[in-house]
Formats: sequence, C-alpha cells, structure tokens
Amino acid sequence: MRVAVLCDVHGNLPALEAVLAEVEADAVVFGGDLASGPFPAETIALARSLPNAVFVRGNADVLASPAIDAEADAARRWVERRLDDERIEWLATLPFSAVIDDTLYVHANPLNVEDVVTERTPEEELARYLRDVEQARVVTGHIHLQFRRRLGGIEWIGAGSVGYPYEDELGAYWALVAPDDVEFRRTDYDFDGAAAAILASGHPRAPAMLAARPRRAEALGFLSP
Repeated sequence: MRVAVLCDVHGNLPALEAVLAEVEADAVVFGGDLASGPFPAETIALARSLPNAVFVRGNADVLASPAIDAEADAARRWVERRLDDERIEWLATLPFSAVIDDTLYVHANPLNVEDVVTERTPEEELARYLRDVEQARVVTGHIHLQFRRRLGGIEWIGAGSVGYPYEDELGAYWALVAPDDVEFRRTDYDFDGAAAAILASGHPRAPAMLAARPRRAEALGFLSP
C-alpha cells in the first residue's frame, strides 16, 4: 500500500487542504496533534471526511490533559471551546498506534506520546523505544522535523509537520510511505493568505506562532541539546 502520513496538522486548515489536493494514496494516516490550532473543528471535519483515513493520538489531542505552561493551556482551552463534546471525546480516544503492512505508526515513539526522538537521539535510547517493536519500520511525528535513521533491522522515519514545521523552508511537510521506500514531501500553499486567516481566527498564540517559527538547526538545538 501507498500511505500518506500527515502529522501535526495543528488545526492549520489551509495547509491540510493543500496537501490533500496532492495526495494519491491507498490510506492517509493522521499521526497525531490534528486539531490543536486555529481551525480545530474544520480540520477534524475535513480529516474525518476521507474514506481512507487512519488516526493515531498525539499529545495535544487530549484537551483535558495539562499543557506545558499557562499560555499553552489558554490555547488549549480556546480549542476546546470550539469543539463539541463528541469531537473532544473522539480526539481523546483515538488509538495510540496503527499498523499497515510492516510499518508501525505512532505519534512520538512506540512507548508514549511525549518523549522526543530525533536524528540525534543516542542509539541506546532509541533501542529502548524499539525493544518490543515487531515491524520493520516506525513512522512518527511530534518533533515537526523530517528525518530517517536505522537501528539494527528497524528504520525510524520522522514524517514532519503539515501545519507547523520546524524546517528552513516554508511549506507543509509530510511523507509518502510505500512497502519498499519512503518519500519526503513538501507542499506549497498560499502562505500569506493562510497567515491572515490564522490571525483572524483569534487563536491566542497565532501572532507568536507566525512571528517566531523555529528553523531546523534551532529546533534540533532545543529538542536534542
């Protein structure tokens, strides 16, 4: 199967619409942190409308869970107010993982939705996360960066972020997974129009998100110091 992996959309509806216009795949895996952003209800509605969508849960999908600080918590409460009870419950009860062919899809790592794994993570730490993995490949999101590495017989793929990537070039970043290959993709869209719409949404962190997007080296510095 050809699987499009769309992680960390974070409610960026214009980015998701642009990616879906390009996707030609047998399945679309949403790899967590789908709605926590400026257009949560619209993003959920679009993702759920796909007949071949598969979902896994991210750390930001459980809106009742504590956020990292007061600002993040205020943003989470803003998202919560824009969703009905059914959508809040749906997000919170998404499965932890999915398996398609010989690939395991999880948000952050095979053990939890929080711990960070990057291209710099020491091999002994990587081995701990992979200890009980039976598949030949693991695909994750969470860190908003694309990367690939291998430990023993298992390949680890970071699919990137559709809605808020930490890459040097603007775009929506995702991956196309086939049984024998992985293709990293970047989709352009109307960035100025999207920025205006995000600011107009009223999301409390919109100005800061648009003004201070980390680039790859900076992100790796704070994710894997």
